[in-house]
Amino acid sequence: MNLTITNEAVQFYKQELNLADNDTLTLYVRVGGVGSGGFSAGLSRGRPDHSAVYKHEEQGIIFYIAEDDAWYFDGMTIDYDADFDAVTYNNPRIDDVTNPK
Repeated sequence: MNLTITNEAVQFYKQELNLADNDTLTLYVRVGGVGSGGFSAGLSRGRPDHSAVYKHEEQGIIFYIAEDDAWYFDGMTIDYDADFDAVTYNNPRIDDVTNPK
């Protein structure tokens, strides 16, 4: 899986969620919200209840993605936009979920 989480995004998560080294976050697919084809990225603290297919460590924070959600995050860049003070999620592979590349 190809996932990029920028240093700025990790710093935002650390500050907003009061995270320390070795804390874990799970990224998952939500139905609804702003995203591609009616899907958007969700985030929760901790490990997923089921086995994770992907584990990504960045600046001491461990991110997990479950096997069922890997299709959405593969190729994604998670970044921080200072102008909007928000994390951004961009995946050019799924701009059109009906006809993914």
